[in-house]
Amino acid sequence: MQKYTVNQHLIETILAWVNSGEIAIPEIQRPFVWDSSKVRDLMDSLYQGYPIGYIIAWRNPNVRLKDGSLSEGKKVLIDGQQRITALTAAILGQYVINKTYERVKIKIAFHPIDERFEVQNPAILKDKTWLHDISEVMNGSVLKIVREFLKLNPEANEDHIEKTITRLVNIPKKQIGLIELSPDLDIETVTEIFIRINSKGVVLSQADFAMSKIAADTENGGNELRKAIDYFCHLSIAPEFYNHIVDNDKEFTRTEYFQKMEWLKTENEDLYDPDYNDLIRVAFTSQFNRGRLSDLVSLLSGRNFETRTYESEISQKSFLALKKGVLNFINETNFKRFLMIIKSAGFISPELIRSKNAINFAYIVYLKLKELGVNSVAIESYVKRWLVYSILTGRYSGSPESLFDYDIKQITQKPFDEYLREKEESELSEAFWNASLPQSLDTSVASSPYFHVFLAAQVKANDKGFLSKDVLVSDLISLRGDIHHLFPKDYLKKNGLDRSKYNQIANYVIMQSEINIKIGNKPPKEYFDLIKRQMSENHKQLSGISTEQELFDNLRMHCVPIEIMEMTISDYQNFLILRRKLMANKIKEYYFSL
Repeated sequence: MQKYTVNQHLIETILAWVNSGEIAIPEIQRPFVWDSSKVRDLMDSLYQGYPIGYIIAWRNPNVRLKDGSLSEGKKVLIDGQQRITALTAAILGQYVINKTYERVKIKIAFHPIDERFEVQNPAILKDKTWLHDISEVMNGSVLKIVREFLKLNPEANEDHIEKTITRLVNIPKKQIGLIELSPDLDIETVTEIFIRINSKGVVLSQADFAMSKIAADTENGGNELRKAIDYFCHLSIAPEFYNHIVDNDKEFTRTEYFQKMEWLKTENEDLYDPDYNDLIRVAFTSQFNRGRLSDLVSLLSGRNFETRTYESEISQKSFLALKKGVLNFINETNFKRFLMIIKSAGFISPELIRSKNAINFAYIVYLKLKELGVNSVAIESYVKRWLVYSILTGRYSGSPESLFDYDIKQITQKPFDEYLREKEESELSEAFWNASLPQSLDTSVASSPYFHVFLAAQVKANDKGFLSKDVLVSDLISLRGDIHHLFPKDYLKKNGLDRSKYNQIANYVIMQSEINIKIGNKPPKEYFDLIKRQMSENHKQLSGISTEQELFDNLRMHCVPIEIMEMTISDYQNFLILRRKLMANKIKEYYFSL
């Protein structure tokens, strides 16, 4: 089956289709990320007759309306948005939305004598040998433009100027290739075609297609919904962006979406800064009880999965459900309550949660259980446990969609506690805690999710930093505290151990830098002897700990075997084995306390 057609079209034809809506540019409300110099270079390539690549459009399927008639689908641009936007800016003089979401014009100047393009600047505006803005020239009379230019530059060669300005004005007559993908292709096939055609090897995510579908459907308010998703994600990272919206998008400020996200203007929490992929996935899965975003694209298109036809009513219902999901996601009470639950589990820093998929599904669990009317106290426990369970088992690492789909269906079909218990019995058995987890802790990767869960357990337990009398682990994490070695790195290196041996998780501990500096490269037996001597002499030079009991308690908090106080290099491997078991046991106790 031929999956696409390839045709050459005049640039002016493509631009006319964009203006009429025949081609929908779904990213038009997102920032134009090209530098002005790239727009200049694009115009130069066209002027010189060089190819500028293909644009790829995917025709929406024809949708059956309530009266039985068919509405012909638009072409949705899925690759080439930056080039098309650059052309509308340079040739038509249209505004673009820049990186700070401001409407600006990109003006490209042309030098008819030297035949070169440049981004308009103050110096060019003062120079009569330049055409200051090619968009003002494109639709003008060549004869008139040549005459006016020669009046200002009488020494210029008339034939040359007429030739170069004619070439400039004829740029819209140049051709550009349009690859039009068949409307009955599924997303996976479209993605594969995109990757094969696109020389940069850019991978479009399912969320990209979903967002394209949303933005292109103006009849169902998709353009506003698309803005809401983008703006929320931008505001969550940069609250000061609020003023840009107020100044530059008055129409959006009157929407329900804007009112629901205004709270972000004073919010500086960065524990969970979702991008549009995260937001749309959570909103979709929690509302549609499905995990595959390809299903969302089909539903927004109006697909009837039984009859395999497309109906406007299904499209309308799908947009309403997605809107509800987005509003639930951005709701201040929901968002802040969810973050409070995550923090109460000890995850107080984004550095402790490397899996976006894990926190995304935890938010789905929160929203779903709240919708199902589950007790708020139970929700808190379930969300915390599910997050830690999914991190420890790596449940959503790799491709998460099938598991998102499976889990949300299970959650809606049986009580959550029953499903959670099933997962714990099958994946968090005694064998996991006693063998699998200690083995997983045998790694040198400091960003290991298992070590992060261990630190979260310490935060929840209000543990103090290693050898600290008062400073908490939570303080050290919040202040970007350092991870140091119990057996000092230099000491192990001098004894012939390589990086994979001395940089072991079981050799890591979070402690104050000043204490670590005082320890230096002393072996454990030596620096613990020093601590004991300081305690007996009441001379607190290395640590503020003043009693043997305080010292033992501190070692216990960090799962450091007490035997370390007599250890040297020959004991290092045995120390690692002992500490891994203690760390695994602490994580187990922490998990079942949630």
